[in-house]
Amino acid sequence: MTNSKYTVFPKGSQVLAFTCLIGVGVSQIAAPASAGPVTLAKDTGPASARCDGVLSDRSAWLACIGHPVAAKPSTELFYAGYWLARSGSYKEALKFLLLADQKDPRVLTYIGFSLRKSGNIESAFGYYTDALALDPNYNVARAYLGEAHLTQNDVPRAKAELNQIATRCGTNCAEYIDLAGHIQKYENARRHG
Repeated sequence: MTNSKYTVFPKGSQVLAFTCLIGVGVSQIAAPASAGPVTLAKDTGPASARCDGVLSDRSAWLACIGHPVAAKPSTELFYAGYWLARSGSYKEALKFLLLADQKDPRVLTYIGFSLRKSGNIESAFGYYTDALALDPNYNVARAYLGEAHLTQNDVPRAKAELNQIATRCGTNCAEYIDLAGHIQKYENARRHG
């Protein structure tokens, strides 16, 4: 599938997809600005066991994560991609995530997240669905899938994901609170806009 920013290849050709992504050099990547590991509502771990001690120093963090290469451990590829995605560097995040283990629902979820935030919503749906096929209880994927439905004005499907999250972790878990907030904000905007 192709859109104006990405060519998304079928599973199994992620390395080819990586080489086709147009990106910026590693020196231009925006790194998280926090001092030490940051806990976000949907946080899945530190930047990397090797690099989380230098998160507060952008140049040290970039030097630590290095370039996205398939020889890196999948966990490091995931965490580098995760932090790049969470900091808004979606294209750069994909360079790492597409090389990580595609049988990890976290990896699939953040590929979907990066694609969605870059405007490739249709491809994002497939990655969220694949993540949930691997782990139906991975509520981060459900929350992001709900947000994707909102981008297509599909409130009933977003609420269905919210209900699935409530069934799995209740109404006080971070994923429920986050998606409920997005739905409320969306509905308020529709009412007043």
